Amino acid sequence: MAYEWLVDGLEETWSSLTSLLAHQPEEAFLKPTPCPGWSVKDIVSHLYGFEQMLSGESAPAVEGDFADYVKNPIGELNEAYVLQGRRLSGAASLALFKEVSARSLNRLRALSEEEWETVGWSPEGDRPYHRFMETRILDSWIHLQDIRDALLEPADDHGVGEEVVLNRFEAALPFVLGKRVSPPDGTLVQLNLSGRLARVIFLKVHDGRAQAVAMTEEMPDLELTTPVALFWRRCAGRISADAFLSASATDVRGSKSLATALAEGLAIMI
Repeated sequence: MAYEWLVDGLEETWSSLTSLLAHQPEEAFLKPTPCPGWSVKDIVSHLYGFEQMLSGESAPAVEGDFADYVKNPIGELNEAYVLQGRRLSGAASLALFKEVSARSLNRLRALSEEEWETVGWSPEGDRPYHRFMETRILDSWIHLQDIRDALLEPADDHGVGEEVVLNRFEAALPFVLGKRVSPPDGTLVQLNLSGRLARVIFLKVHDGRAQAVAMTEEMPDLELTTPVALFWRRCAGRISADAFLSASATDVRGSKSLATALAEGLAIMI
């Protein structure tokens, strides 16, 4: 099946999350994560709740106002499941996650190629279903790392999840530079990412638009070197622009103002 790798990527990520939490004490589920306002258990509730919604279940009703960290309709939808999940223990939340995720994997494996390519609703707007499920990998993998960070148990969760996350954030760089930073025409930025998925990315602005260009000997206006792990955390909004730039593993050469503007613009997750 053309899209089996997406199902495998979700299964790989969800299985890692289940294994990580399987023997954790109840207090571990209450630890705060890099997601504002969310505990480990809240992330678990968000993940299984979203899958329940995709299977056709109605979102829980919410009475009263949402917390200040809820910024948009997608956030309100997510928070509805989080609030409902706070009534459960951590162990019960994990058990429900295992049950719901297993059903989702079975549902996805039964889809036809036509269904995978059907355009419909997604948090990014109307997209083919395979693109939506790629976004589910991105969201799930980042939340897995949120939980690892909260538990002080970082690990090298490579595989499909990391590749999807890095490729998606790399693909957004022309938008970040061209639209959010909007430097003068001719501006050249070189981004060096280190790690398992190391790469060198050149971006140049022309006619008000930024695009990836081939490696060049031209002197960049900004050369920024940083590990993959810091890059995706900034893109996901898990660390501030200041923390990203001031990290000992990040090196900035060239325009400091351009580096600051780029770092500010990198936070691109909903």
